[in-house]
Amino acid sequence: MKKEFINFDKIDRETWQSLHKNSTLPLSQAELNSIKSFNDQINLKEVSDIYLPLTKLIRIYKKAADDLSFTKSLFLQEKAHHQPFIIGISGSVAVGKSTTSRLLQMLISRTFKHATVEMVTTDGFLYPNKVLEKKGLLNKKGFPESYDMEELLGFLDRIRNGQTCQIPSYSHEIYDIIPNSIQTIEAPDFLIVEGINVFQNPQNQRLYVSDYFDLSIYVDADVEDIENWYLERFQKLLKVAEQNPDNYYYRFRQLTKEEALEMAHQTWKAVNLVNLEKYIEPTRNRADIILHKGNRHQIDKIYLKK
Repeated sequence: MKKEFINFDKIDRETWQSLHKNSTLPLSQAELNSIKSFNDQINLKEVSDIYLPLTKLIRIYKKAADDLSFTKSLFLQEKAHHQPFIIGISGSVAVGKSTTSRLLQMLISRTFKHATVEMVTTDGFLYPNKVLEKKGLLNKKGFPESYDMEELLGFLDRIRNGQTCQIPSYSHEIYDIIPNSIQTIEAPDFLIVEGINVFQNPQNQRLYVSDYFDLSIYVDADVEDIENWYLERFQKLLKVAEQNPDNYYYRFRQLTKEEALEMAHQTWKAVNLVNLEKYIEPTRNRADIILHKGNRHQIDKIYLKK
């Protein structure tokens, strides 16, 4: 086992899937198709084998958090204040974080039937392209300095204190913050925060985004597999953009398939791989749970912090 995993118990898929015996799935194949990313290959068996035990574990973490909050209020002789249970989900570009996040949002909503479960992506805290261009950071989009991390921390602090928040919306189609578009989050029972940067904050060494999380999950895979998934996703994005001049990827339609793939490969090497190796993967051991995927997107190993 790698040195960084010393503080984790490694659980194989067969052992993990035996931890939850409920054979009734709380969603259909059509619902799963509606929330998965278009290059993901998740199926209902993956939900049953991996995500139902994970949801059961989330229930355990939630009860522990509630018990601690109640006990602290007794100790301090204060009224217990409702706080959302915040889950952070990190991992590389193209590893499947969004599918994991949306799936957990659905499963948690159906496990805690009267709970409100919100999800936000840290893409909304990227600086707009005009700002990145002015700062000379457009080619480093996704790197820590391309995010307004102080605003992200402020958002989490307000949510933790039960306030309603409004945050910017981001579109992968236009590859930018959407002008005059906001997402309103009203003091949820659960909040899922998904992004490549949710375990890091080099702009403020005294406080990390993950300090606000009750549970942290890292979606992991071998670098070669992630690169393949990134290139597959890029090709599908090009296909989707063919008839839409407003789509960011429409500008690449004049390239041959070979030229487009070579451009994507260079972008992976110069930007996404560097970001992964320098900033994202080094934060992996801050997670409570690491979900490792094999080359077919199926989770084959789970690491649980001791």
